[in-house]
Amino acid sequence: MTFMIDPVLTAADSALRTLFARPHATRALPAPSQTPGELTDAERREAGALMRVNHVGEVCAQALYTAQAAVASDPALRAHFLEAAHEETDHLAWTRQRLDELGARPSILNPLWYAGAFGLGLVAGRLGDPLSLGFVAETERQVEAHLDSHLDRLPAQDSASRAVVEQMKLDEARHASQAVDAGAAELPTPAKALMSVASRVMTTLAHRI
Repeated sequence: MTFMIDPVLTAADSALRTLFARPHATRALPAPSQTPGELTDAERREAGALMRVNHVGEVCAQALYTAQAAVASDPALRAHFLEAAHEETDHLAWTRQRLDELGARPSILNPLWYAGAFGLGLVAGRLGDPLSLGFVAETERQVEAHLDSHLDRLPAQDSASRAVVEQMKLDEARHASQAVDAGAAELPTPAKALMSVASRVMTTLAHRI
């Protein structure tokens, strides 16, 4: 009974903490390589919108990893997913801090994003550990590419946001590599394409609301 209840309690705790509690990072906010410059109102709005998208991505990461951990058949893999979710909490805290500093707000659709990502995580986990890891690897690759595009779009003088995005990009690349090393299976091309479409819908909406 405990074996069945613990994942449920962990999932519920993760949802409540992600959506309603203030996240706390275990690592310091990445320091910019140069002093941030003054932003125009338009630049501040754009930077805030981009960091809101990144914050949504971290909300989804918490949901995905927690769901996959809940249904992982291998205890070691379950621990791996939970550790990854813990590390992603740093990203959640950093992006939230930048939102506050930029005078922007999180997406009002965060509960919807969390629920959808949690459902995807459950489906991926039920397909077996290799495909579940493959889902992680592909997700992280797409996130890495998405973060790279944000480095092109963020105002050059917003070095504070850029430092956060650059560190997140490094971490996501490492998570993808770890998933591959753990035995990730390559996802079918249609699955990758569907994930890309879903990501575009989410980022487009989150940029605005």
